[in-house]
Formats: sequence, C-alpha cells, structure tokens
Amino acid sequence: MMMQNVNPTDMKVFLNHVYEFKKGVRQMVLYTMNRKNLEFAVNRLKKQRIKFVIQTVDDERINLFFGKDECINAIRMIVTRPLNQLTPEEDFILGAMLGYDICGQCKRYCDRKMRKKCVMIN
Repeated sequence: MMMQNVNPTDMKVFLNHVYEFKKGVRQMVLYTMNRKNLEFAVNRLKKQRIKFVIQTVDDERINLFFGKDECINAIRMIVTRPLNQLTPEEDFILGAMLGYDICGQCKRYCDRKMRKKCVMIN
C-alpha cells in the first residue's frame, strides 16, 4: 500500500475513532474523509474485523460508517441516500446511534419537522 498519499492528521483522527470503538467508548462511528485515504482505512478496519459501510459524498469525500454489527446492519437499511436527504425520523435515529446529545437531537428533529411542515403549507 502506498502511504505517501495518506494525510497523517486525517488518519490520526480516524485511528482515534478506531481506538475509541475498540475500547467501547463508541458503538458506531461516522467519519467523513478524503477518498484518497480510503484504502488505508478499509485495510485497517478489515484487519481488526470491524464492520463498515462506505457512502459517497462527492468526487473527493466519502462517509465511512463503522462499528458493531447491529449498528452497521441498521445503517445499511437507513442510509440509502445522501444524509441531507434523510427524513427527520431517519436523521434522529442516526444521531442517536452515533451517540449525539439526545436533547440536541430532539431539537434538531422538531426543527426539521417544522421546516418540512412549512414547506408543505407553502
């Protein structure tokens, strides 16, 4: 594997996420990264037998979800389109799965539902 294209700062963040997952701090991780670092990340996850899902963001970036089998199985069912196109309910579930502040997720959910309701009225 060619390492000269791997951004060391980006990979330190990724490796910290892997460490936290392995230690049980996180059940699942979403890491948005440059596509050029994907081979390194995938090799590391496979080597450690960590389940993952890759979602294209654009030509340069990808979303890399990894974590417990149950979480990744759910991600395969929930994340079937770009994250900004998820329903408020799917967005809420994803945030909760990622361990985001639940009160913050509730506020986000209500805000998104109200925006959707306003769009439907207009």
